[in-house]
Amino acid sequence: MPTRPPPAELNWNLFRSFHAIAEEGGITRAAKRLNMSQPSVSLALQKLEEQLGCQLVFRGSRHFALTLRGEKIYQECIEILRGVERIGQLAEDQNDEKFGELRLNIISRLHSPLIDEALRLYHQRHPSISWRINVQNSLETVRQIAQDRAGLGICLLNKPMFNIECRHLFREEFGVYCGAEHRLFGQTRVELRELAQEPFVTFNCATEGPGLEPMIMLRDGLGLGRRISGSSHDLAEIRRMIIAGLGIGILPALTASDAVETGQLWPVRLAEEPLGADVFLVFSALDDLTVPERKFVDLLDELQQLYPSMI
Repeated sequence: MPTRPPPAELNWNLFRSFHAIAEEGGITRAAKRLNMSQPSVSLALQKLEEQLGCQLVFRGSRHFALTLRGEKIYQECIEILRGVERIGQLAEDQNDEKFGELRLNIISRLHSPLIDEALRLYHQRHPSISWRINVQNSLETVRQIAQDRAGLGICLLNKPMFNIECRHLFREEFGVYCGAEHRLFGQTRVELRELAQEPFVTFNCATEGPGLEPMIMLRDGLGLGRRISGSSHDLAEIRRMIIAGLGIGILPALTASDAVETGQLWPVRLAEEPLGADVFLVFSALDDLTVPERKFVDLLDELQQLYPSMI
């Protein structure tokens, strides 16, 4: 009994020829389909039968027919070729061809359906790219990008910076808030001059250095913060101190909304225009970006064009 060759030594081109023979119902038509000579196809069938040690096609009959083993092997050939076709499709799929890491510096507790959708869609398109998201204030992000000329950041700025690329994403609304025990709690309209001497809870980044966070711009624009009663670099701690009654403070509207609903915070409504600051995507220049970073920039542009009202 002939020794059966191990699968690794089987000639898969012979299976391809046999598949065509079975599909076309004969060697002549299979040769035309494969663009081969009839003797070459016949020889391929013979070699495959020798390798497998069994007969695949009945010979000497006017009608083409596969043997029982030939039919079973033909079914396996169908699956093999389907697998080869799937491999070809996967090789053409561009979604996961890029590897690497995307680093993004972002401000704390930013609520944005636009950013959420960008992350979801980016991972769907480029699953082989990993993410590293660092939370830091806008001052540090801008300084880092300007010095290193690398990376992406999502910042709150009062205006675009001249030395880096700044792409406007959306506007985040802010408000002045007080706690439940504050004398202004429940008042529907307050004059700005009433707030000037109120104890104020502020961000560290709004009291140290040039203060790129919008809180210093909003605070100084309103003339608040003459008496600092508390400070922190963390948004949650700022909110905690305002709720505890240490003083009034400026918070993003979405961050304060749940505490307003439960009666822990009160929005001090001013007669002036609503407070707000613009959110920007910042980077050095397109030419300085890595491939993963450039794809994220392009995706944000795409989403803004498709859904201009999404923030």
